[in-house]
Amino acid sequence: MKDKLSGQVDLTRLWDPASAPGLIASLGLRSPLLARDESATCAIVGSPRFHHPEDESSVRASGPAAALLACWQKNGAELCSRIGGAYALAIVDARRQCVFLAVDRFAIETLCYRSDQRTLAFSDRADCVPGRSNELDPQAIFDYLYFHMIPAPRTIFSGVRRLPAAHALLVDRQGARAIRHWPLRFDEQHRLPFEASRDRFRKLVRDGVADEIDGHPRVGAFLSGGTDSSTVAGMLGEVTGQAAAAYSIGFEADGYDEMEYARIAARHFGCRHHEYYVTPADLLASMPAVARHHDQPFGNSSALPAYYCARIAQADGCSKLLAGDGGDELFGGNSRYALQRVFEFYHAVPQGMRRAIEPLCEDGSVLRRIPGLRQATGYVRHSRVPMPDRLQSFNLLMQLDPAKVLSADFLARIDLAEPSRHMQATWGECRAPSLINRMLAYDWRYTLADSDLPKVRGATAMAGIAVGYPLLSDRLTDFSMTLPANWKLRRFKLRWFFKEALRGYLPDEILTKKKKGFGLPFGVWATRNPALKQFAADSLHSLATRGIVRPDFVARLLADHLPEHPGYYGEMVWILTMLEQWLRGHGAAEVSA
Repeated sequence: MKDKLSGQVDLTRLWDPASAPGLIASLGLRSPLLARDESATCAIVGSPRFHHPEDESSVRASGPAAALLACWQKNGAELCSRIGGAYALAIVDARRQCVFLAVDRFAIETLCYRSDQRTLAFSDRADCVPGRSNELDPQAIFDYLYFHMIPAPRTIFSGVRRLPAAHALLVDRQGARAIRHWPLRFDEQHRLPFEASRDRFRKLVRDGVADEIDGHPRVGAFLSGGTDSSTVAGMLGEVTGQAAAAYSIGFEADGYDEMEYARIAARHFGCRHHEYYVTPADLLASMPAVARHHDQPFGNSSALPAYYCARIAQADGCSKLLAGDGGDELFGGNSRYALQRVFEFYHAVPQGMRRAIEPLCEDGSVLRRIPGLRQATGYVRHSRVPMPDRLQSFNLLMQLDPAKVLSADFLARIDLAEPSRHMQATWGECRAPSLINRMLAYDWRYTLADSDLPKVRGATAMAGIAVGYPLLSDRLTDFSMTLPANWKLRRFKLRWFFKEALRGYLPDEILTKKKKGFGLPFGVWATRNPALKQFAADSLHSLATRGIVRPDFVARLLADHLPEHPGYYGEMVWILTMLEQWLRGHGAAEVSA
């Protein structure tokens, strides 16, 4: 795979005042946008947007890379506070004797790096970082099995790190230090009348769509039939004044197909609607390529249908697709937000009463054996788990028991508590008073930056088409952070403001439907389609020879668990299959000790 942005800096030359200017002149960086002056060079990928008019005029005069470099010369590491949009950038500065790497608020564009005392190397892909080792990090593999992706800053490769969303890295004589350049500040006291907020919201969504289509002759939209994608498709038609091209994926499987809702939205907005039904044969044809395309193991199963959606859009002549990602995470749309509010009610119970109740809910309690009371004791047990660990109370790997899934040798090389520490650190970055806003900020990291955006980015890149996220524009994000918390989650009603603001714009059927997206019926198909079942079995048995998962677990998963509950255990079969396919595609690199 080719990267878009990469380079390698000899730090010993950069620290030497005599050789640093020559380093800048000779530095070879891969980048679609590059600028250099007598003391520094700047390489970027993406489409940064400047907040200040004087910077915007510099862009018009000399281009974005030169404007960023000029802004850096004036503002140094404060540069990121002056820009927004989707970007990854690298600046090498001989005068300041430093290297500065940064990515945007949601890591729409990514940047990975490795650093030692002599060299700093970077790339937008972990597997393309110059000089990286082929050794794999066993903790990263465990993190993948836990989260179904590898959260930044870790990557699959030992010694290679990925910049987390909204972060920069400054490397100078004092060492390398990470900087969060966009603080998570929610204004929970702000109040505006609903009508004014609704009008502002609609304008910001429309502006976000207009910004994303600028410069592209033909732009389409993903259309799942949910509120987010339907809103984007509708706004696309408004902005262009033409019937929007919309692309949808369906599945011939009960409980998974949402094509009818996509058709409702397409009819409502007069879209030119394109449908494609993914089949088990499509999975067999594309799973190895989808796994191999990502720069590290990636287990979001919606990546494959998203790829087919992007492929038909590209074949239809689109140069860019607009995705609806972000609506749930900015405005409170995920069902677990309401569930966690239920658990929080327990903490309002007086402490003395809780002390009396909790011993009755332990494993040995007789109440745990009474069906009606077992559910009540389960509520207490889950309520006692502190946030954010409670969000992973039903984690698939932990429910199965790592000791029964992973080989003893592999288990000895990883830290089972590392995911919890990672989540707690992420949770601690946001100091919002309300539970809903803290959960949103948490999901900006895990759901958006590390899972959903790489899914769509990878799918569209494979299909040879660009992607934009109008619901993640800086202005709409900032607006969402000023809304009252109970406008996002009103009692147990999810994304109250978002839906009320679009009432009369979206069809009522879509406003009241439950969200599914492009969920893949892999487990169901893997039990019914012999070829797909064999492909998964071959992948899992091969993975079992690598010393990561136990062969007896693989046998039990395929023979017992999957047939009993295809929808539930199919997810584990999927992530193990994609891990094996990624390892094959990348030469089955050695796992480091």
